[in-house]
Amino acid sequence: MTSRRARDLEAERAALRTAADRLLAGTPLRSASGKLTASELLRESLRRDVAYGDHRDLVEEFQARVKAQNARPAAMQELADKYSAVKEKLAAVTENFAKEQVVSAAPRRIVAELDLELMQAREELEQSRDVTRLPAPRRRAGCR
Repeated sequence: MTSRRARDLEAERAALRTAADRLLAGTPLRSASGKLTASELLRESLRRDVAYGDHRDLVEEFQARVKAQNARPAAMQELADKYSAVKEKLAAVTENFAKEQVVSAAPRRIVAELDLELMQAREELEQSRDVTRLPAPRRRAGCR
């Protein structure tokens, strides 16, 4: 025979309330998504049958708190605000980069053409064996 342990309803209620507070604050321990749903509340706290059986009122209280909070935890709202700011900054940087590309296009083409001309001149110089090299100038004893 197996003996059943007596359930502590107050501890279960406390665990459910604590889980609701964590989800609403945006700091879940067990919930991977942190969504403000009854399923995530149950994942964060206790078994589904226990919550819906004896503590349905707490689940409904959590759902009412979520509705009052516009269904977004405060921490999630902060992240959303930061995300918007970063998106705006990225758009500005992207625009500046596009302008810089337009400004630097002509110098880049000139550099590429000059590099090509330099390579061609070096090749012509190597192929041309008819060039007579002049002797190096002599140095005078008094000049350094």
